[in-house]
Amino acid sequence: MTPEPVLVANPVPQNQTYSQAVRLGDLVYVSGQLGVRPDGSIPDAFPAQVRQALDNIKAVLEAAGSSLALVAKVNLYITDFSRLREMNEVYPEYFPHRPAKTTVQVARLDKDAEIEVEVIAAASEVRG
Repeated sequence: MTPEPVLVANPVPQNQTYSQAVRLGDLVYVSGQLGVRPDGSIPDAFPAQVRQALDNIKAVLEAAGSSLALVAKVNLYITDFSRLREMNEVYPEYFPHRPAKTTVQVARLDKDAEIEVEVIAAASEVRG
């Protein structure tokens, strides 16, 4: 079994050193997604960044043949842990099934974003 990079039109990778997602067997590993809009801008408001990052995760999962409902693990990186409550107000809109979750405060994210999200999900269709 070898990892298969997933081709994703939007959001596009910020550089060519990684894939937006990789499928390995029945799992999809999604690279960290910032709250970057398709035009390359980042919303000023933290809740809008959370929504955009999760919308980007959704788009990548759909390109991989999966969905938010199949996410088993979420890793969240935020630059200010005092914003955790705000993040947790948006999060259940995308993950009502309560997947396993880790949240870590980091000193800085690319593009001075305030949140980055990565997930591991089941693939919705089994390939042989």
